[in-house]
Amino acid sequence: MADRRLHAGDVVKHFKRETLSDEDRKSNVYLYKIVGLAKHSETKEMLVIYQSLYGDFAMYARPYDMFMSKVDKEKYPEIIQEYRFEKYNEEM
Repeated sequence: MADRRLHAGDVVKHFKRETLSDEDRKSNVYLYKIVGLAKHSETKEMLVIYQSLYGDFAMYARPYDMFMSKVDKEKYPEIIQEYRFEKYNEEM
């Protein structure tokens, strides 16, 4: 089983990267860099802080459990990737 732990600096891919054409997969679309993990100051919920590696390079925060969840195969039956985000290994 692959190591699913996240570390600052890791690059991850969103499952929707599979929907890109071969040519578009040469870009950074749907790739993100992990900035770190944070704890919500009031609820104590763990959050993943990450930055887009394309477009406007926006920063995002998502609940850890949601970030690490499996792809909804009923909604996206054509997706092969098992998890919403997985560590990126160069595909080119």
